[in-house]
Amino acid sequence: MRALPQKDTDMSIAEFIDNEVKSNDVVLFMKGTPQFPQCGFSGQVVQILDHVGVGYKGLNVLESAELRNGIKEYSNWPTIPQLYVKGEFIGGCDIVREMFQAGELQQLFSEKGVVVAA
Repeated sequence: MRALPQKDTDMSIAEFIDNEVKSNDVVLFMKGTPQFPQCGFSGQVVQILDHVGVGYKGLNVLESAELRNGIKEYSNWPTIPQLYVKGEFIGGCDIVREMFQAGELQQLFSEKGVVVAA
């Protein structure tokens, strides 16, 4: 499953990222996949999202140096993972964990109209 733009397309990496962020309610740019996270921080965010019961799209930045660098420029944030909800950059592992522990992440999903499993 390769969701990354091929070199022969006209879409820039920034356009690809913008399209993914805007066309999916919840997007996680991560190292590895939701099934097989390749770093502890990505794994923690996956566990939190799975625990909350929200559907999300995971994009593996390890498949493309262009994507890995592009997402950092797109968000102006230096680290991976990066979570987006309804087109809005939420943050990385520490921010997501703190929001989850405070109940703010669940509240954010509710306010944004993102369906979570009961």
